[in-house]
Amino acid sequence: MDLSYWELKNWFTDVDYTIVGSGIVGLHTALHLREKFPESKILVLEKGMLPQGASTKNAGFACFGSLSEIIDDLKSHSEEEVVNLVQKRWKGLQLLRKRLGDDTIDFKPYGGYELFLNTDENSYGECVGKLPFINEILRPLFKADVFAKEVDRFGFKEIQEYLIFNPFEAQIDTGNMMQGLLKQAINENILILNQQTVTYYLDKENSVEVALGDFSFVTKKLLFATNGFANALTNGAVKPARAQVLITEPIKNLDIKGTFHLDRGYYYFRNIGDRILLGGGRNLDFDTETTTEFGQTEIVQKKLEQLLKEVILPNQDFKIAHRWSGIMGIGNSKNPIVSQVSDNVYCGVRLGGMGVAIGSLIGTELADLV
Repeated sequence: MDLSYWELKNWFTDVDYTIVGSGIVGLHTALHLREKFPESKILVLEKGMLPQGASTKNAGFACFGSLSEIIDDLKSHSEEEVVNLVQKRWKGLQLLRKRLGDDTIDFKPYGGYELFLNTDENSYGECVGKLPFINEILRPLFKADVFAKEVDRFGFKEIQEYLIFNPFEAQIDTGNMMQGLLKQAINENILILNQQTVTYYLDKENSVEVALGDFSFVTKKLLFATNGFANALTNGAVKPARAQVLITEPIKNLDIKGTFHLDRGYYYFRNIGDRILLGGGRNLDFDTETTTEFGQTEIVQKKLEQLLKEVILPNQDFKIAHRWSGIMGIGNSKNPIVSQVSDNVYCGVRLGGMGVAIGSLIGTELADLV
């Protein structure tokens, strides 16, 4: 970098807090640090032109887990852990709404639905059977039943008789959300530099040296909010998980409204106005989709189109308008990692595909570590 005196002075001198990652977690971390330390100098570094992982690439689901996902989680986590996870996600969603306002994020409380293919009798039977128990363990949190059986009114095909409805789920506009957070950060005098990759850092007891290519600067504290890109930082406790997504052209007389899950959350779709957004399918090829590379694969895209044609829009013509992918951070546990890496280095990662729900809370917790 060929930096001037002015650039060095304003951006890279006397930096108190440097946050790596300008997504949901990174910006909430920065904003909470500003609340705690009003006079501090806060710098956010982002390796992409826009937030690189999933914050601007997700489907915009304000959800905390479908019935089948929660049942699945109970097989590898204790009941207390699962309830705590749901509570964190719900609390995170309320924090996000409070910080930005429902108008800004275009919050639409249409509710959420889970559908089950005719071939998925086992999962369907398990979910219907365990629905009362899941409602019972979540009732102290929501003061009402979360899940209920509902007859399909959307015209889906090849699915079981009942959908599982959740009135607490909603849609948001992901782009509006991130623009709102960026505006708040700039208004709070938080410095944001894009297309900057941290290549190296060294904790020096009282400060951290941070390298951006062949240039380095010093910060008092360094905080990583890089989720799907945190594999090395966490010694493999976070694995990247690519999610492929497509969206249709506008569909005439579309009568589908809400957020929808299928196959334990491995597929998910929603309306955006009169379009359908559909994503998922990494379970078709876990090895290939465990990557930090963006892109689409034929096996996943064909399956998404098949679901559209045979299940979601069986009697309607549609055209695919656009396809993209995002990178999530997952691991053997669904519990996020918010921890101190060394004396002056911290991380808030492993959001488990629930970044919209839990990201604001993890950012707050990460800031509270320092």
